[in-house]
Amino acid sequence: MISGKRPGLRERTRRAVRAELAELAMGLFAERGYAATTVEDIAAAAGLSKRSFFRYFPSKEDVVFGDAGDVAGRVAAAVRERPAGEAPWACLRAVLREWQGPIHDARRGVAALRLIEATPVLRARLHREREELLGQVAAALRERPGAALDAFTADLLTAAA
Repeated sequence: MISGKRPGLRERTRRAVRAELAELAMGLFAERGYAATTVEDIAAAAGLSKRSFFRYFPSKEDVVFGDAGDVAGRVAAAVRERPAGEAPWACLRAVLREWQGPIHDARRGVAALRLIEATPVLRARLHREREELLGQVAAALRERPGAALDAFTADLLTAAA
């Protein structure tokens, strides 16, 4: 199970505000373009100050990518928690099967993917996010008890999975 504990009211409220900000931002990006939309524009559309915006997102880019970085760390932790005797490929298949939904939910859909493809800074960020996920999962695969994988093999298995 990915997480059996339900977040508290404060965390649920925070997630709701983040989701609303992201939705507003995506609408503004579609209407005006990513580069022409400022953090101030997004905050104003949500009825927040610029400072309040930064309580929810560290940067404008993070509005597009949401919790992708958090998901990477949690997927890596799930790899580390798998049984020690489990083969690396079986481990990856089990974890990725369990995490398939949350990994895809971390993306923002077709509109976000189109925006990312059309915006060089976001395209570069997507590549960094993917590399970070692959790196964290490959490292977790090597760190499992009894794992005798070299870095190349762990990277190759992770990329293939």
